[in-house]
Amino acid sequence: MTYLDVLWLHTNDQQPVRIVSELDAHRYEVRKLEFFRTRGVGFAEGDFAFGSTELDPAPLPGLDQINADPQRHGAEICAWEFDVLWRRHAGA
Repeated sequence: MTYLDVLWLHTNDQQPVRIVSELDAHRYEVRKLEFFRTRGVGFAEGDFAFGSTELDPAPLPGLDQINADPQRHGAEICAWEFDVLWRRHAGA
């Protein structure tokens, strides 16, 4: 598994400002957390979703492509970091 933490710089309150994803070997999202400027958090896993968050149906690009967008800054995080966020915000 790969874990990404991406900050998204924008002014639209309807879109997340931080997206944290767990990816499988083919870079498809398995679990995802979205953090909004309003302090709300959405999450998705398999067929379950909370809020407007959904798993992306396409594989995610690599960090070089994500970071090529000046509005996005992504980094890999470890499984432990992802799991702490998941337990805190998704309650699982």
